[in-house]
Amino acid sequence: MTHVAHPYVQRIGVNRDWKSRWFTTSPEKFREFLRVDAALRKMLKKRLKGMSVDIIEIERNQKDIRIIIKTARPGLIIGRSGEGINKLKKEIDLFLRKQKMSDKPELKIDIEEVRSPESSANIVGQMIAEGLEKRLTFRRVMKQTAEKVMANRDVEGVRIKLSGRLGGADMARIEELKKGRIPLQTLRADIDFARVEANLPYGVIGIKVWIYRGEVFTDRKAGQQETEARPTRNR
Repeated sequence: MTHVAHPYVQRIGVNRDWKSRWFTTSPEKFREFLRVDAALRKMLKKRLKGMSVDIIEIERNQKDIRIIIKTARPGLIIGRSGEGINKLKKEIDLFLRKQKMSDKPELKIDIEEVRSPESSANIVGQMIAEGLEKRLTFRRVMKQTAEKVMANRDVEGVRIKLSGRLGGADMARIEELKKGRIPLQTLRADIDFARVEANLPYGVIGIKVWIYRGEVFTDRKAGQQETEARPTRNR
């Protein structure tokens, strides 16, 4: 049987970085940090639903905890004159107190704007979920979303898979749409992947999105810069 690997996890250390980064000297806190980070992401996912959030990154050191929220709609999170971000900070601070952490780090929140939301698999999945929850036909939503994603210059391929009681059918099934290339076996390929759920009256529709954004040659570019910087010797 074939074993399907997660496209993001498979590329960590190649062209992806960890979503949680802990700068600490005590390995005993690994269990606590892992539990709190998972609970914090779950809470923020519910709290920021509908705000086109792409990635939530968490950085820790011995003094503070920094939460980096990358979104296509930063104005919805920040709010008028910063009211939204202040309210969110109070909610996260109260949530961290309930987690019974051994330390009480200082909380910092950074909001980063996603310039190209059509090249983010998570945001595209949320767009599909919003269309399905508005009772639009799933084939129309898939086709329009795929065309919108492929219109972006940074995207070279997109694949969308829906599973569940599509169209309110009695039996669940899987529908898939693919445009362009999705080279999953190439590790240097910059592939973004996301799983999203659409809650409908007759059940939950599972949404999977793959977006191929070209190949990354960071090592090759670094090698070329080093060779160009070296002085040439006349023989």
